[in-house]
Amino acid sequence: MKILITGGSGYIGSHTIIEIFKNTDWEVLSIDNYSNSSELSYQRIEDITGKKPTYFNVDLRDLEATEKVFSENIGIDGIIHFAAFKAVGESVEEPLMYYDNNLNSLANVLKCQEKFKIPNLIFSSSCSVYGNIDELPVTESSHLAKAESPYAYTKQIGEVMLQDFAKTNPLFKTIALRYFNPVGAHLSGLNGELSSNRPNNLVPFITQTAIGKHDKLTVFGSDYPTRDGTCVRDYIHVSDIANAHVVALKKLFEEKSFPAYDVINLGTGNGVTVLEAINAFEKVSEKKLNFDIGERRDGDVGEIYADNTKAKQVLGWEAKTTIDEMMDSAWKWEQYLSENPAN
Repeated sequence: MKILITGGSGYIGSHTIIEIFKNTDWEVLSIDNYSNSSELSYQRIEDITGKKPTYFNVDLRDLEATEKVFSENIGIDGIIHFAAFKAVGESVEEPLMYYDNNLNSLANVLKCQEKFKIPNLIFSSSCSVYGNIDELPVTESSHLAKAESPYAYTKQIGEVMLQDFAKTNPLFKTIALRYFNPVGAHLSGLNGELSSNRPNNLVPFITQTAIGKHDKLTVFGSDYPTRDGTCVRDYIHVSDIANAHVVALKKLFEEKSFPAYDVINLGTGNGVTVLEAINAFEKVSEKKLNFDIGERRDGDVGEIYADNTKAKQVLGWEAKTTIDEMMDSAWKWEQYLSENPAN
């Protein structure tokens, strides 16, 4: 099988390539414009697996350049589409940038999928499509509330695009994986989240504060209706998320009667508060974290966690990594970066 991964040098994309190389004999092609990542990811993949994908420096908004990759690599069997901007706060500040990048890149991928008759697509969606939902845990049939950020809205629109595409193209099959909060790093400590910009997610901010890159961490809000007043999230290890993409694509390859379009939650089914996440980090790292409580952040929902029944039933998949292991892997990665600044 020949697989194309968009955003393959990014956080989840690079871990998915690792999972593919570990568990299959698939050939991997990667497209990335390195707007929030680096080609060095491919070397880290090779260090872990002994293999490296074929990769292309292409902006998916450039249809001509994107089509060139497809035309020069005939015979692609499946696409895993990660490439997107993903920071909630940044999307609130720069909405047009998010609509331009996330939606135009997906549209161009679908144009190429149609033109080159590539039958299978796994779409990187998000629990943010559910909005500030009252029904917990969240199931795939839960009502999609108003998006709380432009980022979340691009994921809602992206899913509608895929549904409409599936209706008019019966030969193509898509699974949208709505994952909750990916965290951590490869358990080896040799690959993890490497943002070109200031991190917007909790765990890299925790580890960067612990290593001394930031003076302190701000917890955004302590007056949510949760057990300790801070936001509740369903944190899931990045390698578990990556593995689910491989399992989902195998499902499309092997089950010809699979629906043309389906959505599946990826989560642990357990909500963890921000303060509980901080406590888990302090326990495994044996470091006291400097943090304070700030105001709520625009675009954040108070509490969300998954019902992961469908993933178990349809894919035979469930997350295996504990919150302590997630924090330990993230801390190993932060220490690796400190010792290897060129990465």
